[in-house]
Amino acid sequence: MRAPFSFAVVVRRRDGSLLVRERAMGVGPGGIARWPFVRGIASLVESLRLGGEALRFSADQWEKDMLAASRAAGTALLSALGLSLFAMATRDDGAPAEPEGGSRSRAATWVMLVVAIGFFVALPQAAAAGMSRALHLGLPVQSAAFQAVTGAFKLTIVVGYLLAIRRVPDIRRVFQYHGAEHKTISTYEAGEALTVANARAKTMLHARCGTTFLVMVALVSILVFTAIGAALPRIQTGSAFLDNVAFFIEKLPFLPVLVAATFELQRLFARYCSTGPLQALLWPGFLVQKITTAQPTDDQLEVALASLRVTLFREQGASGAEASTVDVAFPSYEALLAAPSLR
Repeated sequence: MRAPFSFAVVVRRRDGSLLVRERAMGVGPGGIARWPFVRGIASLVESLRLGGEALRFSADQWEKDMLAASRAAGTALLSALGLSLFAMATRDDGAPAEPEGGSRSRAATWVMLVVAIGFFVALPQAAAAGMSRALHLGLPVQSAAFQAVTGAFKLTIVVGYLLAIRRVPDIRRVFQYHGAEHKTISTYEAGEALTVANARAKTMLHARCGTTFLVMVALVSILVFTAIGAALPRIQTGSAFLDNVAFFIEKLPFLPVLVAATFELQRLFARYCSTGPLQALLWPGFLVQKITTAQPTDDQLEVALASLRVTLFREQGASGAEASTVDVAFPSYEALLAAPSLR
């Protein structure tokens, strides 16, 4: 969970206890990262960075539990070895996880951005070019028709990818935690106590979800590039492949603008379209959220509730102003609720 001044990760250990990592974010309300149209880019980069940090922390705990289990039962050796290799690839040998980022965290963030651009921007355009060539359509790469076909492939790839990975048991478990996160946030926004019973009754759909953001970026990019594609400088190399590469490069400077504009658009939709007939504007994102969320168990709800509760310690002034990272273990969620702070 990310609160204005706190970031927290909670992991359920094999023995049922909750291991908490919390630290200050130190981002004041007047920083440049809070400016309209800047905050969208900053939020995307931060989400990738914090997501990677949370995964490494979780993987470290999973590796410890699997090693302990393998010593006791002689199993899970390959799994533990795999997580060891993963940990080696993502942080300095012998060093603790980098709470404030660091060169490896920044490199991982940029790698994820490049992969995302390749998968969700370059691949749809390549698929549209392949279809145009296979069906002998002869669509110019900058034409509105070509951009519309590219957009159709973009949505197909996004939704198809999410449907495919949902079938992987570990990813489905991640989607259950995604559902738990939404239920937890809805409980907090309703002003209710952070209990499993209250969270269980809440919806798994949320207007500010990253899934909705992803779908909106795809839809906005379809509209924008269909409208302006023909107006961009036309580069003719004599090779259809090189023409596609040139147009792809031409589109890249627009991506940060699209992300920033879509972020602001989503905020407007979340504020003014959550009820009434305008809610229809949120339905495309809600439909895809039904793929990226799944009904959580009560144990998973406790983890999500604990993560939010931990961020509130600092927001309520109970964790001090220092920015150091704190790792604390609690035997149960009830014990965490009873704690006055993490200090």
